[in-house]
Amino acid sequence: SVEDYCDSQTDMLGAPKAGYGPRTQGLTGETVIDLKPPNMDAVRKQLEEFQKEGIKSLAIVLAHSYTYDEHEKMIGALAEELGCFTEISMSSKVMPMVKLVNRGHTACAAAYLTPKISTYLSSFRQGFDKQLDNVMLTFMKSDGGLTPVDDFGGHQAILSGPAGGVIGYAKTAFRKTAGEKDEDIMPVIGFDMGGTSTDVSRYDGSLELVFETTTAGVSIQAPQLDINTVAAGGGSRLFLRNGMFYVGPESAGAHPGPVCYRKNGYLAVTDANLVLGRVLPQYFPPIFGPNEDQPLDLEGAQKAFAELRDTEEGQKYTVEEIAYGFLQVANEAMCRPIRNLTQMRGYDITTHKLACFGGAGPQHACAIAKALGMSKVFVHRYGGVLSAYGLSMADAVSEKQEPAADVYQFSDTARANEDPSATSREQRLDDLTQTATDSLIRQGYSKENVVVKKYINLRYQGTDTSVMIQEPIGSKDGHLLYADAFRAHYQREFGFDLEGRDILIDDYRVRAVVQGTNPEDCKSVPSLGAPEPMDTQKAYFESGWEVANIYNIDDLKPGHEIVGPAIIVQSISTIVIEIGCIAQVTSDGDLDITVEAHHIKDDDESEGEEIDEDPVQLSIFSHRFMGIAEQMGRTLQRTAISVNMKERLDFSCALFTSDGGLVANAPHIPVHLGAMQSAVRFQVEYWNGEGREGLKEGDVLVSNHPQLAGGSHLPDITVITPVFHNGEIIFFLASRGHHADIGGISPGSMPPHSKRLEDEGAMIIAFKLVRDGKFQEKGITEILKSPGKIPGNSGTRNLNDNLSDLRAQVAANNSGIRLLKELVEEYGLHTVDAYMRFIQRNAELSVRAMLKDFAQENGSRAEAIDYMDDGTPIKLTIDIDEKTGSAMFDFTGTGPQVLGNHNAPPAVTYSAVIYSLRSLVGQNIPLNQGCLAPISFNIPKNCLLNPSDGAAVVGGNVLTSQRVVDVVLQAFKACAASQGCMNNLTFGDETKGKEFGYYETIAGGAGAGPTWEGRSGVHTHCTNTRITDPEILERRYPVLLREFSLREGSGGEGEHKGGDGVIREIEPLRPLVMSILSERRTLHPYGMKGGSPAMCGRNLLVKNDGLIINIGGKCSTIIDAGDRLRIETPGGGGFGSEQK
Repeated sequence: SVEDYCDSQTDMLGAPKAGYGPRTQGLTGETVIDLKPPNMDAVRKQLEEFQKEGIKSLAIVLAHSYTYDEHEKMIGALAEELGCFTEISMSSKVMPMVKLVNRGHTACAAAYLTPKISTYLSSFRQGFDKQLDNVMLTFMKSDGGLTPVDDFGGHQAILSGPAGGVIGYAKTAFRKTAGEKDEDIMPVIGFDMGGTSTDVSRYDGSLELVFETTTAGVSIQAPQLDINTVAAGGGSRLFLRNGMFYVGPESAGAHPGPVCYRKNGYLAVTDANLVLGRVLPQYFPPIFGPNEDQPLDLEGAQKAFAELRDTEEGQKYTVEEIAYGFLQVANEAMCRPIRNLTQMRGYDITTHKLACFGGAGPQHACAIAKALGMSKVFVHRYGGVLSAYGLSMADAVSEKQEPAADVYQFSDTARANEDPSATSREQRLDDLTQTATDSLIRQGYSKENVVVKKYINLRYQGTDTSVMIQEPIGSKDGHLLYADAFRAHYQREFGFDLEGRDILIDDYRVRAVVQGTNPEDCKSVPSLGAPEPMDTQKAYFESGWEVANIYNIDDLKPGHEIVGPAIIVQSISTIVIEIGCIAQVTSDGDLDITVEAHHIKDDDESEGEEIDEDPVQLSIFSHRFMGIAEQMGRTLQRTAISVNMKERLDFSCALFTSDGGLVANAPHIPVHLGAMQSAVRFQVEYWNGEGREGLKEGDVLVSNHPQLAGGSHLPDITVITPVFHNGEIIFFLASRGHHADIGGISPGSMPPHSKRLEDEGAMIIAFKLVRDGKFQEKGITEILKSPGKIPGNSGTRNLNDNLSDLRAQVAANNSGIRLLKELVEEYGLHTVDAYMRFIQRNAELSVRAMLKDFAQENGSRAEAIDYMDDGTPIKLTIDIDEKTGSAMFDFTGTGPQVLGNHNAPPAVTYSAVIYSLRSLVGQNIPLNQGCLAPISFNIPKNCLLNPSDGAAVVGGNVLTSQRVVDVVLQAFKACAASQGCMNNLTFGDETKGKEFGYYETIAGGAGAGPTWEGRSGVHTHCTNTRITDPEILERRYPVLLREFSLREGSGGEGEHKGGDGVIREIEPLRPLVMSILSERRTLHPYGMKGGSPAMCGRNLLVKNDGLIINIGGKCSTIIDAGDRLRIETPGGGGFGSEQK
């Protein structure tokens, strides 16, 4: 571990305190404590077992090896000595950056992928004379640079293909035409559409790199170009269900592929383009069918669409209308990441040029540019293989990086002009520069051609968000200029600056570059007018069937202009020029396409019209609404400063109708969903009540009261902003975030033994956080400090974070307002409002259909009962009307409210039910108020699920909500119980000068179902947060994480086994107040249909002398240094008998 936070070395008995041992200075300068050297005999036995199992690749990941790699080296040397491993990836060598989990994932990716690449390389070389022994062979890395094969690891190859495309368009689309100035060059959005997915990226003169990404659920720490991927491509499958058009995410793949491939494939986007005349079979080679000797099957694709038309949902439309509808939905799915890439970061999307490539990209580019309001599209002459073309122009790159733990600038104004890292910083950057430059020289490049870029990875003290800052111009002569650049970037990216915090250095990095080929500026050419088409064909566009001219790209000359509708055939792709678009052939033979301005809808055009529901528009609006909620969430994450919101992502954002009905929410925290709707509706009624001032433009509301104002529990504060149009409220936007502390009787505001609501912190029924556009800091500060007036209570312990996060929530809502208003401008208020309600109705119909199906198969009544650990029953009776699909959820028989804190306000029950129903539908439907429209509730007053106004409820949101989900799923016989708990752990210190608080929720096992095994070690149902990385935890807080592992065997047995819980053992390095709020410590998560129940959880205090004490499910106590809190979380129940 690292030495931070260790106080004295011995306890009162004189024995070494836990956390102490031999000390060494690590690579970062941190003092490292060698707690326990590896037992090399045991390691040898493990490696020999791997050898017997035939394992050839090994990843080695040890805690804090980013700064102290000796133990990894010991294990690596032993593995090499055994001689049985073809690949040994040590995390300290692969990517020496802090964060154990991401570094471990990266090492595993390298261990898995590097041998695959080596096998491919060996096969590749076999096809050449002398196996290319004297030929420089370089590979494209994910960061867009070329590197020799000997320095190429699998973790660097994740995005190497898309990276080639980025280099291709960056060097061909981002350049001047003769006579233009540098400032005239438009920034470029890269649009790479292939068969199964689409990649989007942005270029504005420099490559935008990220250093931590998640691909297919695996977090990778390595420099990568900032490329966003969406599961929509030419092979994306098409579905018409529940009155909506769906494109993907399932893909037809290359085999069997789309229907038109003649291999009994699936209806896909390519089939739609073919049926609409946008893909021309006569210009495709006959390579389809079982023997790969037939043309594309137009008739088969038409027949597949005709089958959709003949369904009940499709009978109102022609084959062409259905196919074109799918194209519109696919285009909107691809617009969504482009909006996220630009609007989310404050860029104006309409000032960008769209550079399209990939086999399918040119078929969709003009339509996407129209939808986004972009005026220019660029199609390279080699657009179908631009990734390969980009390789030929890429730079040779050598990157070197080292971790650090230095202070760059002190926050103390008296020391702000000091430069504490100056000497070591320059020395380390110079050493890295020399190493990177020598690497390129060894490859045969001249030192004179090497350009070196230096970077420092900076962050504010107390945050996890680091920013890689390139050396500012003039920094040699200036003083602390990296800090100025860092602050400017932080302000632009996150919307605020953090004052009063040191700026810390996490990493030093050097990128040495030898530039590749750069094309010359594009020459201007005189117009030659329109060329003669080689053919014409009917193709379907927004106005219906049109006669489109067909051109061969090889027949076009610089200066030719092609007016849409038209189709240009390349040997490797097809380019569709939409109506209103004009393509001009450049001097290089590329296409510059001018796109007509997008029509802005006037409210008067549709105000008096009755809007008919259209399934295509329904799908498009579903994407747009969800995209707005997602962008709100990203804004909140970027602008928040607390660990809870910025790192753990404990927040939710959503859109609501003018009466407070939920329309769309991003996939954030499920337990917030129904509760937020209740909160919005309460505020609407409250402020419009008799004698109250009402709502005006510039007002922002805030509340958190669970019983009176639709809250979930007090730490979850909801910020609500009305959206005005012509003086009237048209929508509401809301964001709910978990604040780490809002006062109460214990740090973290999650007291295990609270008995009254006032014990749990500040209560807000209704308050205008912003009035007339002004943030009411004084008023909200008084509210947050008010619990301190109650004896035994405290006001908020972290007011600055509260205020900053509340401002972030306001900013998130404001970003949603801007996007919603753009949508209204585009379609008109009447249409947008109509589709908000259509989307709610669509969800309602889906839930009604599910309830009817269940009733027909299982009868009209379903019942279930489960118990909290204190014996309080939660009883549910569901009566379903088989004809209408309506249902009554009756909780009569549920136990009375308790003298504890796991009472749950009704809004929490609504959230649990809406989540459960959405899951039971089994299809990708919007999660909104419509899901609850068929449901009536009877929740008896003063029961556990409808407590009195002053009852404590902090545990109801995080414990009882999980049990309600289990009861609903049990009633529907859907699956076994999951862990039924969030395992809420808080610890902190109120000692003056050492105050801090920490909160986390801990994963467990998921229940198994009829066709699946339960997942192990995951958050389930109502929670969806992530946990702090072990190295960050130990660096920042005075604790050691002694164990964090799967609790093997804790899942229930059965035909399908339940998931296992986890073991988390934490040792304080000084006395700390540690609190646990948990359930399922007495009663087991149930199995289903013969499956066994899972093991209960346990909370144990492991004393330094070996004594083990069970502290129960709810406990708050001071734990001394050297003692340990061991939390064993429940598993998930099994499903089906093992014999079966």
